[in-house]
Amino acid sequence: MNHRISNSAMILLAATLASPVFAQSGADTYKSKCAMCHGPDGTAATPMGKMMKIPSFKSPEVVKASDVSLVAVTKGGKGKMPAYNGKLTDGQIKDVIVYVRTLQKK
Repeated sequence: MNHRISNSAMILLAATLASPVFAQSGADTYKSKCAMCHGPDGTAATPMGKMMKIPSFKSPEVVKASDVSLVAVTKGGKGKMPAYNGKLTDGQIKDVIVYVRTLQKK
């Protein structure tokens, strides 16, 4: 019996250690890397967003954009937006895209 509990505890511990315990959520990454231009609500109603004519995440062109294309823009940059390839992990970028999709629904 104790052997079973011990094995279960070891599996749980290994799974916990394998997950990125301190990873930022998509919302946290968005707030720290994206919100200064795209705004907290994704409408780009910030001084930088207005100056650079950044489209709102709620605009039809962005809403219909595929996740793959949003990942590509995030990784490679677009216009004056810097590339985040190598600055954010693929997982962080995907989490940000998921978060952006939630902003589009608000």
